[in-house]
Order: sequence, then C-alpha cells, then structure tokens
Amino acid sequence: MAILEDNRWHGKLYVNGWRDGSGEPIPVQNPASEEVLATVGSASPADVYDAARQASEAQVAWAALKPTERAAILRKAGQLFEENADEIIDWVVRETGAIQPKAGMEANVAAQECYEASALPTHVRGEVLASDEPHWSFARRVPAGVVSVISPFNFPLILSIRSVAPALALGNAVLLKPDPRTPISGGVLIARIFEEAGLPQGILQILPGGGDAGAAAVDAPEVRIVSFTGSTQAGRHVGAAGAKHLKRTHLELGGNNAMVVLPSADLDLAAGVGSMGSFFHQGQVCMTTGRHIVHEDVYESYVAKLAERADALTVGDPSEGQVHLGPIIDEKQLKSVDSKVQDSVIAGASIRAGATHDGLFYRPTVLADLTVDMPAWNEEIFGPVAPVIKVSSVKEAVNLANNSEYALSLSIIGDVGEALKVADRITAGKIHINEMTVMDEATAPMGGMKASGTGARFGGAAANIEAFTESQWVTISPDIPQYPF
Repeated sequence: MAILEDNRWHGKLYVNGWRDGSGEPIPVQNPASEEVLATVGSASPADVYDAARQASEAQVAWAALKPTERAAILRKAGQLFEENADEIIDWVVRETGAIQPKAGMEANVAAQECYEASALPTHVRGEVLASDEPHWSFARRVPAGVVSVISPFNFPLILSIRSVAPALALGNAVLLKPDPRTPISGGVLIARIFEEAGLPQGILQILPGGGDAGAAAVDAPEVRIVSFTGSTQAGRHVGAAGAKHLKRTHLELGGNNAMVVLPSADLDLAAGVGSMGSFFHQGQVCMTTGRHIVHEDVYESYVAKLAERADALTVGDPSEGQVHLGPIIDEKQLKSVDSKVQDSVIAGASIRAGATHDGLFYRPTVLADLTVDMPAWNEEIFGPVAPVIKVSSVKEAVNLANNSEYALSLSIIGDVGEALKVADRITAGKIHINEMTVMDEATAPMGGMKASGTGARFGGAAANIEAFTESQWVTISPDIPQYPF
C-alpha cells in the first residue's frame, strides 16, 4: 500500500491518530504550478497543549520498552522510507519545487537517519564515578521526556527526521511542527511511515500550524527540549522562549557561507563546486555558498567560468521534466532574494549572469565587483545567487571569511596543504576542503557557531545522545546509614 494513497490524513492532524484540528485546514500548493495538492489540519495552541499532555503520558511506556524493541521500529521505518521512495520523491518534488535528485536525497537520507537512530537505544552509556562515600556512584543518560521539533520548508523531510528519529530512538515522545508550506513532506509522510512501522499512538504528534502553534510547542509544560531549524531571526525568539521556561533549545540557524578559491585551484572544477554550492535547490539551503572569496590572480577567470555555468542551467517545473532549478518557494521569498540583488546592483555590483525571473522561477545569478557593505554580500540571500569578491592575499581571504555574523559552513578549494592552514584560521561549524559548502551525513555532527546556531546538536551518536537525553546521578548504598537527625 502506498503511504499516502488513502485519505485518512486529509485535513487532519496526527494526535493520537488522525483527527481534526481547531484551525482552518491548510491548503498545500505546488509552488511551480500553484496547484492545490491536498489539505492538512491546522493546529491551534490548544491542540498543541493537548498533544503535549498526551505525548507525556504515552512516553512513559515507550521509554520502558526494551532497547531492541525501539530499535526494531526505527529499522522498520528506514525500510519503509526505502520501499516507498518513489512516492516520497514525487511529493517532495511537487510540494517543495525540488528537482528529482534533491528529492531522492531527502528520501535516502530519511532512511539513513532511521537506520543510524536504530543503533542509539543500545549505545546509551553510563559511568561509575569515584566517591569518598561508602556507596556506589553512577551517572547515566535517561530520556528527556517530550521533545518539540520545529522544521523549515527547504528540506522538510531531512530537517524533520534528523531530530525525530534519534529523539524517538532514545525513548522520548515528539511533537513535530512542520512549516505550513511543506506539511506533507515535513510531517504527514513521517507520521504515516511510523504509523506503518508500529510506533504506538501518542509518541509522535504532527502539528502543522503558524507561529502561535510553534510558540505553544516551546512553552507547553511537558516539553523539555526544543529542536529548531530555521532562520536566525526566528531562532533568537525560540531560544529566548526556551530560556524563559528553562528548556534546552538546539538551534540550527542561518548561514552566509564562504567558499575560498585559492590561486592553486583548478578553476574549471572550482566553478563546478561554486555553481553547485550556490544554485542547488535554488539556493534555499542554510549551507548554500553565499560568498565566493577568490584570489585576484584567478578572479576574472573564475567569474567567467561561474557565469558560463549559470547561463547553461535550465529553470522550470521539476514535475514536468528534467531541470536544474525549480521555483522559489513563494512570492515573499522571491521578493526578498530579488531586492538584495537589485539593491546591490544599484550600489555598484555588476551582473555577470541571471538576475531575472519569470514568476517564481529565478535565474541562477552571478554578481561581481562587490563590496562588503552590499546586501548581497553581508546578508543571507536564500536564493540562487553567487556573489564573488576579489582578494589580494590569503590573509585577506581569511579575514573576509571570518567577517560575518554567521559561521555554519566553509569550503576551501585548492592545494590541500595550503587549505589546511587556512582552515585552522577560520571559525565555522564545519569545513570542507575541495568540496562544496552543502554537505550533510547522518553520521556526522551538524551545527553552526556565532549566529548560525548553538553548535553541533544534530548527527552522530555522541551529538544525538547529548541532545536528546538528560544526565542523571544515581547512588546505591549497601546499608541504610544513621543520620544525626
């Protein structure tokens, strides 16, 4: 049976099963054609608070299951993601405007996240602590309880499942609030997969909705941990709300990621890395290459090669045939992208490719002759735009790479020995030498520094166990001691 072929989920929330939400149902549109694909339920704050209470009640039994029983459900979920990959890819293409390879990556990574998470239940470790007292002293990791996951529109499946899967595997219940623009790929699909995998009701609740639903998912009393992926601006609000309620918030936020092109770089290959890094999924990736820092010896040649690649890319509806870029997610985002480009051109930047659009289809754009005060350079664009700036030395390149409020991902292209020296001088959550800035694996820690987030809180066993469990101290005394009062 196809995961979404019946209509049990249409117009519904997933709270202890499929049920109506209190808000107006959300129409889900294909951004390429404006076709309404389906409707999902909309959660009010009251729905979120109710879901949190029910999740807290269900979590006790879930945490008490044998680790191997939780692991089996995670493995089954991974198998279902693989078995239903064609259907999942089709939904990601139509709902997010993704090209087929990007959608395929989402389906594959979702399966891998579940497989990696299935190993976590038996990898939670404790330790015996030294003590001056006549007792045994231990530290152990225990489930946090209820975890809220708030995910964005750009990679809705991956950026939901990378928190959902490990949180579940480690014995928590999860409230998942996907972006209302992509609630099927970011929520409904995951609910249906885990429903078929045998996850007990109440352990995973799906709550599409607006900002009020997101706020409720943070301040619901039962919620202990919040895992948020989104803009830095929104992340600051989530972090502040979490701090107010003394909750841990894991924040993976925006980025204005740099790619440094050294004089030793093969420029044909470097232009390919830069093109993929800036234009993949219309630049709507937190790890997108937003700043190309190029040594003056190779600057003009690199810009020309990058512009040539941009001009050769096709833009169109991914559901109607093979294209390189699909649509920007909505009109608001398109206007944001174009305004940063046009304001930079007015300030003196030159257009070497693109900077035009037909509806939501924005041409891949290359900007040269920039200065550091232009919006296309110092702001996150979140669109298919490659700003390129010239430097006269490696020292200047390092300073320019560090001169940003963001510090998520960095790419260095050129001689490995020289690149390693550069890498040691740059602040970033992750550094990729001779690879693009857009890189993610289920086994690797993922997170940013500075305004890009609160560090590596996603990926890899150590990060996930730290993120979704609590440390608990336990002592055992062989005898009951006598106290003086």
